[in-house]
Amino acid sequence: MIRLANVTKRFPGPRPRTVLHDISLDIPRGELVAILGESGSGKSTLLNLIAGLERADSGSVVVAGVEVGQLGDDALTAFRRTNIGFVFQAFHVLPYLTVVQNVALPLALLGQQGEAATQRVEALLTAVGLADRAASMPRELSGGEMQRVAIARALVHRPAIVLADEPTGNLDPDSASGVIGLLREQLHAEGATGVLVTHSRAAAARADRVYVLTATGLAEATVE
Repeated sequence: MIRLANVTKRFPGPRPRTVLHDISLDIPRGELVAILGESGSGKSTLLNLIAGLERADSGSVVVAGVEVGQLGDDALTAFRRTNIGFVFQAFHVLPYLTVVQNVALPLALLGQQGEAATQRVEALLTAVGLADRAASMPRELSGGEMQRVAIARALVHRPAIVLADEPTGNLDPDSASGVIGLLREQLHAEGATGVLVTHSRAAAARADRVYVLTATGLAEATVE
């Protein structure tokens, strides 16, 4: 589902910096893979390359059968909207929309409305344990609940890929463990592929596979 082959990413400037060097990675359909690394290791850059938010200087990034580096800006936007769901550390739940409206937003952007869309949103809210919070505003939710909203929103349009960037960074340990477990459970239920980048070994340990990213490269690891 995701294949990176000999990917290198550099940032130019007065002090040019190579963040990723000759990185290769294969992630099959249906797995949640964690990329573990310290701040500045390049893990968020790796996620951005998969999403097509940044372009590699060399190598190839193939996502759901598409070489994202060869798409133009409009095609990339359309590709992301259809094929990728995002979960962020800061939740990015819109404060002026209810829970149900936040979750329904990706469907609205794709022009999907009506009874089928309503049923899909309701099903996801039930799956993440928020059916009774559908009419709530984000200010009424805990951090763990807001991240559950973000997971439902990331999955509602049935994307092939879900990308999670430090999704437990603003949560207490108990909430963090629950969120990663829920994310893994829902990815498996939906048949979607997930990539989680984190500095938390506890969060990474809930994934199906774990890789550690350092200045010397990317290596599979066992984390407990």
